[in-house]
Order: sequence, then C-alpha cells, then structure tokens
Amino acid sequence: MMKNTLSFSLTRRRILQLLLLGVTSPTLFARQPAMPRVVSLFQGATDSLVALGVTPAGIVESWTEKPVYRYLRPQLSGVPQLGLETQPALEKIVLLKPDIIFASRFRHQDIAPLMRKIAPVALLDDVFEFRKTLTVVGENLAMKSAAGLLLERWDARVASLRSLIPSRFDTANGPQVSVIEVRPDHIRSYVARSFPGSVMSELGFTWNEQAMQAQSASLRFSGMENIPLLDADIFFILLRANSPAIARQYQTLTAHPLWQQMRAVKAGQLWVVDSVPWSLSGGILGANQILSDVEYALLRGRR
Repeated sequence: MMKNTLSFSLTRRRILQLLLLGVTSPTLFARQPAMPRVVSLFQGATDSLVALGVTPAGIVESWTEKPVYRYLRPQLSGVPQLGLETQPALEKIVLLKPDIIFASRFRHQDIAPLMRKIAPVALLDDVFEFRKTLTVVGENLAMKSAAGLLLERWDARVASLRSLIPSRFDTANGPQVSVIEVRPDHIRSYVARSFPGSVMSELGFTWNEQAMQAQSASLRFSGMENIPLLDADIFFILLRANSPAIARQYQTLTAHPLWQQMRAVKAGQLWVVDSVPWSLSGGILGANQILSDVEYALLRGRR
C-alpha cells in the first residue's frame, strides 16, 4: 500500500511539472491546428480512429504483433507508443499535449482524475462494443456523420451476409456456431457476450445450450472430455499465437475421437481465422474482417 501511494504522488507531481512546462514553453508543444490531437488507450478506440481516417497523436501497445497490429501498421507508422493498455505512461501523454483521451472505464477509471488534468477524457464502458466506441469517437471529434456512414455500411453488409446463411445450412432456427480459441493449456469458447459473438449473433447464428447459459464472454475448457460442449454447425478456430505449444494442443484437439463426431467437423465447416481481428481488435475494422472471414466460409462451403 505504501509503495502504491508513493508511486501515485510522484506521478502526480511529475505530471503537474510537465503541465507547467507546457504553459511556460508553448513552442515546445507546437501543433497543427486542423485535427484535434487524440490519444487512444485501448485497441478498439485505435481501430475506430483509423476507420475514421484520424491518425492519433499516441497509442498504447497492441496485445500481440507488438507494437501495432499488422492490419493497422500502414496507418499508424511512427505514431508514439504510450506503454501498455493496462498501464499507460502518463508522462508521455502529457508531453503529447492531447485535446482528448479515449480510455476504458474498466482499465483506466483509477487514473481518470489525473488524465483529466491533461485533457478531457472519454471513458468507454465496454472496450468490445465497437458500435458504441465508433459513435463516441465520432461525436467527440465532430465526425458523427462519418461514423454513422460506417455503421450504415456495416448494417448493409450484415444484412447481405445474413440473407446467405439459410441457404448454406439445413437448419430451421438458424445454424449454431462455435468460436473456439486454442490456448497452450485449454480451449476457450467465445459466446454471444463477446466481441466475435456479438457479430455472429447479428448475422443470425445461434448458440448451443452451454453457450446460451454463459454469464461471461467466454467459456474455458481444460479437458478433452468437454469437446461435446463445443458442438455446432460451424466452427471458427482462433489460433492466438504461432507457437509449438498451441500447435500441439490443436493437433491433440483435432485428433481426438470426440472432435471427429462434431457436426461442424463432419460437414467440413471448420475455418481457421486470425485471432487478432476476431478477439483482440475491438473495433469496426476488426469486425469487418470477421464479416470477410464469414463471407469466405459461406461462399466456399465445404473445405
């Protein structure tokens, strides 16, 4: 407790010193007048900014493919890094002298009072509610119409794909889906409350009983005896990292007799996808990549 209190005091003092420096030395923070200087402290906000054509003044490090997800690198080349999403460097934020900071209530609520001494802060309640994130970013940057247009295009694309699904599956109430992530020591199943799950639900996919009863965004299964709880008409498989441990786990999973009995496996409806847009992006660009992967699966049919 004493260590945390001391760290907080030093950070606060240093921030106030830097703020004073900004007031007394305005040329140190010379900036372009056109677009507000924006700091993004979570991945979904960064994705949304890029979707709106805004280059942020600073961003936090990506969860994988560090320091920036590959799909965002062309637009974010040279953008200053502000540390981890779980522990952004406030001193670096001060030096950027932003006009607004987009942050996560879950991760950044405790430091929000300090950040408000630097710039106005927009706290998002759920980092994976990409519609809300895009809307809030658009409203705060006077780009509400642009954000609305992106969402209109999203809705049109969802409607188009949704109309394809009934012709691809022989089910009365909509095909069931499982979004499965392979980890070194367990299997994770993302359900309707998750980022990819929300997209699947929009498309008209349904969920098995186990997934429907889940109270969290994902279910964790540590033993192969739980494979039947994943059963669905189509599987999307997320391989989080290209590591020997995950490769072995995936090989063990797919070789198991119970796996061979799954409806999706029998029907050839098993699709390996990139885990970054599916589970880590949290923004509309990542969500659109999910739609592209689903479209590919629907048009290709049996692999």
